[in-house]
Amino acid sequence: MDFRLDDDQRQLRDALRDFCDNEIAPKAAQRDEEARFEEGLKEKLGEMGLFGTYIPEQYGGTGLDCVSYAMVVEELSRACGATGILISAHHSLAVDPILNYGSEEQKQKYLPKLATGEWIGCISLTEPGSGSDAGAARCMAVEKDDGWLINGTKNFVTNGADAHVTVLFAVTDPDKPRRQMSAFIVEKGTPGFSLGKLEKKLGIKASSTAEMIFEDCLIPKDALLGERGKGFHIALATLDGGRIGVAAQAVGISQAALECSAEYANTRVQFERPIGKFQAIQWMLADMAVGIEGARLLTYRAAWLKQNKQPYGPEAAMAKLYASEVSNRATNAAIQVFGGYGYCTDYPAERLMRDARITELYEGTSEIQRLVIARKLSTEPEWVTRG
Repeated sequence: MDFRLDDDQRQLRDALRDFCDNEIAPKAAQRDEEARFEEGLKEKLGEMGLFGTYIPEQYGGTGLDCVSYAMVVEELSRACGATGILISAHHSLAVDPILNYGSEEQKQKYLPKLATGEWIGCISLTEPGSGSDAGAARCMAVEKDDGWLINGTKNFVTNGADAHVTVLFAVTDPDKPRRQMSAFIVEKGTPGFSLGKLEKKLGIKASSTAEMIFEDCLIPKDALLGERGKGFHIALATLDGGRIGVAAQAVGISQAALECSAEYANTRVQFERPIGKFQAIQWMLADMAVGIEGARLLTYRAAWLKQNKQPYGPEAAMAKLYASEVSNRATNAAIQVFGGYGYCTDYPAERLMRDARITELYEGTSEIQRLVIARKLSTEPEWVTRG
């Protein structure tokens, strides 16, 4: 087994680390306080090619592999969790389904704009009455002679206020078993499509989380993404990819927590020596490091499987489950290392803890990840021994 990054991946990591340290990290606290991205940030991300990380070059993207994409999200999240999920949700929840299920016409129409960041993407799946149970959706799409008529409400839409295009899931065949859903591509500005409430959140505050309202929203026939009635399958496959992005986000936040904790432990003096000399602090840092490395390897493995077109759903669930729980432990430990200062906004520990908390919730809660893993084990108990 070769765990080394190749030369291109190392160069990408180094260049991205420099960019994040100089352009992203310095304003992370300001973004959190103001609950918005500053002017010019998205343009800088676009100039770096970060909105089109694994979009093929033929559609205007950089055509990188999925492991490199996970690295991008990790590095951005190390600098700013909200910026990391801006890129992650854009790719895994909008670009991915269009790339995997879209017609050539749809790819030509949307991917070039998504690749540059001229347009930002999102997904509209969750509803007020259907979260983990996506099959309970009530948003309806009725086929008409001149298109599809959409009625319903979606909430918790990451990137919702920033997005120019959303991948929408709506029930098209309510009388068939499991109330079959279909996927659609809906553009901002379509009559009958409006934004509702913007959520005020505990963390990742600069990232918009919006309600989307569809009231007699008529979209064209060619807005259908993939086959009619296959929306639930598309949604589940899309979430599998999204879990890799969230896992990478969690790893990045954890890494930031470890780095600031180690730096603080080496400079904070108590009892006439740095607190990093005390075993209690050393063990906290060691536990953080072990957890982060395990989470990173699980995340990169899931990304490698996806890149090589192998089944990766349960592996993505494992990565997301472990990385998110590690992130919450690591950021909580960071506050303990900082002591009273960790509870204050003068230091990054409290912001990192707030940003980490969401990673156990979106793209499927930790309980849903355990369900995905357990179902795989119930049919293939030897699965985890295959490598």
